[in-house]
Amino acid sequence: MTKTNIIGVYDDEDLIVEAIHHIQKKDIKIKDVLTPIPIHGVFEALKLESRLPLATFLYGTLGAILVFAFLYWTSVVSYPLKFGGKPLNSLSFIIIMFVGTIFVATFLTFMTFFIRQKLFPGKEVQVLDPRATDDKFLIVVDKDEDLSAKEITAIKKAFKDSGASEVNEVEEEVKQKKN
Repeated sequence: MTKTNIIGVYDDEDLIVEAIHHIQKKDIKIKDVLTPIPIHGVFEALKLESRLPLATFLYGTLGAILVFAFLYWTSVVSYPLKFGGKPLNSLSFIIIMFVGTIFVATFLTFMTFFIRQKLFPGKEVQVLDPRATDDKFLIVVDKDEDLSAKEITAIKKAFKDSGASEVNEVEEEVKQKKN
C-alpha cells in the first residue's frame, strides 16, 4: 500500500521555522519536517511533546541507586578492605558513581529512543528525498484521498509562498498493521 505526500523543499535553514508557521496559519496539517541538522524551534513550532527527558531523569536516578548499591556491596559487604583507618563506606567512589550514572542514563535513553522509533539493525530505510540527509530541508504534508484539487493547489501555493524552492509529490510505502 502506498501513500502520497506533498513535500516542500527549502534551501535555507532560516526559512524552515517561518515556513512552518506560515503553513500552519493556512490550517494545513504538517506530517513531518526533515532536516539534515537539528534546528532550534522546529519542535516547538510543530507543538510536539516528548517524555524522553523525564525518562532520562528516571534512568539517571535508577543508575545512581544501582551504581551506589553495587559499589557499596563490593566495598563493604562482599570484599571489605580496611586500610589507613578509613571507614568502609567512605564515598571514595563518588567519581565512579557519577560516570556510572551518566552511562546508565545515556544507554537506557538510547535504547528507549530506538525501541520507541522502531529502529533496529537491518530495518529497511525509506527516504522521501535523499537530499534531506545532505543540504535540503523538507516539510511533508499528507495528500489524503478526500482532498480536492483546489485544496492540493492551495497546499502547493502555501509552500511556494513560504519560500520553498520546489514542491514535489512523492509516494511512500506504508505497511499495514496485522490484527
